[in-house]
Amino acid sequence: MLQDKIKQYTGEINAFQATSAADVENYRLKFLVAKGIIKSLFEEFKTVSIEEKRTLGKELNEFKQLAEAKYSEYQSLFSGTSQEVKREEGDLTLPGTGFQMGSRHPLSLVRKEIVEIFKKLGFIVAEGPEIENDWHNFSALNFPPEHPARDMQDTFFVEKQEGNDIALRTHTSSVQVRLMEMGKPPFRAIMPGRVYRNEAISARAHCFFHQVEGLYVDENVSFADLKQTLFHFVQELYGEGTKVRFRPSYFPFTEPSAEMDISCTICKGAGCQLCKHSGWVEILGCGMVDPNVLNNCGIDSKKYSGFAFGMGIERITNLKYEIRDLRLFSENDVRFLSQFETEIV
Repeated sequence: MLQDKIKQYTGEINAFQATSAADVENYRLKFLVAKGIIKSLFEEFKTVSIEEKRTLGKELNEFKQLAEAKYSEYQSLFSGTSQEVKREEGDLTLPGTGFQMGSRHPLSLVRKEIVEIFKKLGFIVAEGPEIENDWHNFSALNFPPEHPARDMQDTFFVEKQEGNDIALRTHTSSVQVRLMEMGKPPFRAIMPGRVYRNEAISARAHCFFHQVEGLYVDENVSFADLKQTLFHFVQELYGEGTKVRFRPSYFPFTEPSAEMDISCTICKGAGCQLCKHSGWVEILGCGMVDPNVLNNCGIDSKKYSGFAFGMGIERITNLKYEIRDLRLFSENDVRFLSQFETEIV
């Protein structure tokens, strides 16, 4: 019977004592190889009744652990013999020991792809501080004093100062203000970076995430320029044939404003949980830069016009790789990250 065999071999393992590396190798060949005793016992285990499996399964697993532990004990004891070391050092024809390649984070991959698409359209990359003052984060962008985004429920304030609160930036639009303050049009730039908002963490939201915002200011810039730029971006990122639609919206720093949807890349427009069975997924907000914002930054709004847009990199990545939980991006789970190990660009 299987149970008798397990007891017999358990006693044999307990009594086993190795005096050389050869004894350890013989032990391995007898118990642990593909045609060894452990494998044969597991094959026999498949034939026993369901009632017997409930008791024998535990005993068989304990026997396997015992056999492996005994082998590990003696393997470490005899692995450093002078004979083996001499053989390893002397055979220079053996191939070298390989190492596992790492991979880029999926957010880094998508950010790089977004940057490359807009670089081909003449956009430069601009960056700014993650801790911002009230002027660059809110006031210059036409946020009125009573706007709810200024409230503690949305913003992580670092220091409350009269008329100049210091906070973790809630969007990378603050970089647009700094860019326009530093020079004269034309401006054509994208602003990738991390932003922070005081939100409950869930599969669809997080207290920190990543954005890419864009700005183009020059003479005679129109909404048609904005639409064609974003349409080209979507075709490059998701493939030709991806449908696009614009819906009227409101943002304090753009007028007119719109939200842009694309046909769901997961269900191909048929309807699924991600797109809430509508066939469409919102990926960004956009609009023509409000004249007040241009004037706040020292730019003549009667001579110059421009458009701006902003998107969450997590949302773009969700659609590109069909990832349904935002928390995976920040948990450092190797099982998740290793899925992108082929992307070593």
